[in-house]
Amino acid sequence: MKTAKTATQNACKLCNPLGACLAFKGIEKCVPFLHGSQGCATYIRRYLISHFKEPVDIASSNFNEDTAVFGGSHNLKLGLQNITKQYKPEVIGIATTCLSETIGDDVDMILREYTENADPNQPIPLMIHASTPSYQGSHIDGFHAALRATVEKLAEGGPKQNLLNLFPNMVSPADLRYLKEILENFSLPSVILPDYSETLDGGPWGEYHRIPKGGTPLNTILKCGTAAASIEFTSILAEDKSPAGYLEEKFGVPHYRFCLPIGIGQSDKFFELLERLSEKPMPERYEDERRRLVDAYADGHKYVFGKKAIVYGEEDLVIALTVFLREIGITPVLCVSGGKSGFLKKRLAELVPDLDNLGIQVRDGADFVDIEEEAKKHKPDLLIGNSKGFTMSRKNRIPMIRVGFPIHDRFGGQRLHHIGYRGTQELFDRIVNTVIEHRQNSSPIGYTYM
Repeated sequence: MKTAKTATQNACKLCNPLGACLAFKGIEKCVPFLHGSQGCATYIRRYLISHFKEPVDIASSNFNEDTAVFGGSHNLKLGLQNITKQYKPEVIGIATTCLSETIGDDVDMILREYTENADPNQPIPLMIHASTPSYQGSHIDGFHAALRATVEKLAEGGPKQNLLNLFPNMVSPADLRYLKEILENFSLPSVILPDYSETLDGGPWGEYHRIPKGGTPLNTILKCGTAAASIEFTSILAEDKSPAGYLEEKFGVPHYRFCLPIGIGQSDKFFELLERLSEKPMPERYEDERRRLVDAYADGHKYVFGKKAIVYGEEDLVIALTVFLREIGITPVLCVSGGKSGFLKKRLAELVPDLDNLGIQVRDGADFVDIEEEAKKHKPDLLIGNSKGFTMSRKNRIPMIRVGFPIHDRFGGQRLHHIGYRGTQELFDRIVNTVIEHRQNSSPIGYTYM
């Protein structure tokens, strides 16, 4: 008789406020601030630093026993004073933790009191508050909550102008730089939110910078409500949690939703929309990228066709990877996420018509114990996901391709491309080479020519 499962073991997700802190790092001159215990800030800093290999400062209201009983108002106000004095930020992004949410701190009221009683001769940073309790949701929920709170706080309406809002989801700094390059080559003025391509992947410093340069400027976020359109890379985000959805409802900015553009098919849809919005043909350089990718598919098909994979991670990433894998002839026998949006299987069924015919299993709210049990049944050739799956990969001797966040057992995770023709090319090359390497290592001969 199977014992009922009573606890999550090695969750296939990270905590809600971590995602909010990452989003706030993509706003210019912003300091992330956790209203909760110091341990939460330390945990999140550890994960972000191990992936991005950059210093990450996250402030905390530093809860203790008394605060947990009597409330964190005093600690929050004192923390805001200290951060304002020491860092001189233009923005403080405040995310809540389990403890402050559980005791019921009214953060918005505390921030109003702080502003009303502040020294009128001292500048007060803009304060953005996102509710991000870790006992519900995951890091991607906190990420979107911070963005929604940001546009609700900052976006202003006005006459429509030649401007495009892009909400790219939780992609890598390399992906963000690629997206900026694409929009520039289409001559599309844009607001990309968040943009941590410099703040979390910058150059060396002569001296320590408490707030790294880079991030989406505040004056451009203000213009979001005047944009001609918004593009949002998501398949599972509910409208009431969507920053693009808010801009359409509040200011009439039409928004377009896409699966993360991984693979030729999904990238084609993204570039076709850019052609319509810009009224310009796709620049030749991207035609060249696409041609090289098609050629690579033909060259590498014999290595990957018919392989089986388990895909795990954030729901949007799992959906996009599944669509891509079917495009190159790999069957994702299990698509799994720790998230619980309720849309994972529905969206996969819409984008992968042969989902049920292939017997592809879809699970949400899962952990790595669940995934490992399924792996023993399906005997996949590949694991595709973040570094949290390494133990399972090693134990079961299944080759692993690292994508997404976090990648903390390899170097350069922040510079991995995932999206567009260029990102797909790099990902396809890595998958093919992983298959070849595993074949070499498993062979008694050790092929030297493939």
